[in-house]
Amino acid sequence: MRPTVRRRWLLGALAALAACALGARCEFLLGPRLPEAPDCLLMPLDSYWHASVENLPVHPRSDAWVASIGARDPVHPDFGAGLWQGGPIGIPYTTAGAETSAVPVSFYYEDESDPGPYPIPEDAPVEGGPDATGDRHVLVVDRDACVLYELFDAHPEPDGSWSAGSGAIFDLLGYGLRPDGWTSADAAGLPILPGLVRYEEVAAGLVAHAIRFTAPRTQRAYVWPARHFASSSTDPELPPMGAWFRLKASVDLADFSPQTRPIVRALRRYGMILADNGSPWFLSGVPDPRWDNDILRELRTLRGADFEAVDTSGLPIDPDSAQIR
Repeated sequence: MRPTVRRRWLLGALAALAACALGARCEFLLGPRLPEAPDCLLMPLDSYWHASVENLPVHPRSDAWVASIGARDPVHPDFGAGLWQGGPIGIPYTTAGAETSAVPVSFYYEDESDPGPYPIPEDAPVEGGPDATGDRHVLVVDRDACVLYELFDAHPEPDGSWSAGSGAIFDLLGYGLRPDGWTSADAAGLPILPGLVRYEEVAAGLVAHAIRFTAPRTQRAYVWPARHFASSSTDPELPPMGAWFRLKASVDLADFSPQTRPIVRALRRYGMILADNGSPWFLSGVPDPRWDNDILRELRTLRGADFEAVDTSGLPIDPDSAQIR
């Protein structure tokens, strides 16, 4: 770990210890991190990704937003083992280090993208596989600098460079948001990786962050922590980007197996953040051969009506910061 990164990590750890001393729950003191990048937190513990929303007030438009997404529609785990239509199920990621050459990237949304070069390994996985026609996200963590690089609609070029729709760079130990009105590799202008469900955390019994999800129709608006919209509709009955939902307390966690219970528990405590347009209640995660797809289907017993939108207006310290109170 480089000294500058170590100092930043220690500051975050000290802040977490202070919170514990004040009575906060400390079950994830070390924080979510990738096994390939153990020195890097997936965002600070006092960032919005790790905010507990269990006791926040229900949003006044909760019923309308749930109805617009689909009160009867099931939750769908958009991740798993094996292949779907020739590609892995979920959004993969990879890591890079000092040995990884940074390559130029050209963007067709250049005005809202962070310029390259990006440290993309030659074998970097593309969402959906190399021949995919979907979002084609590419996620790379610089494990030495603790910096996250994300691309949307990414394509490798014959000369070793890449082209993409948009790209964003995030300091994994910082509180920076995208400039107001900017997209990222995601429609809402948020980082993708911190909101993905990963097998390792489920196997450890604790998903300690909010989860990324999609909805078929959204509003031409966004709320903190989102920075960008992806709609032409001004209908207030539709949720804006960044809308936050949690699982209702009435849902019995005992009905779920050990592989799905940590996910369901996270949906209650940390909730899920609307980050892109897509199928209703699709939860995002990382593909992994260790997932049991049959067990993951237990999540489909949850319906939209099992969720409620929450009012997060009291969480941010500053509207231009990811840090929470």
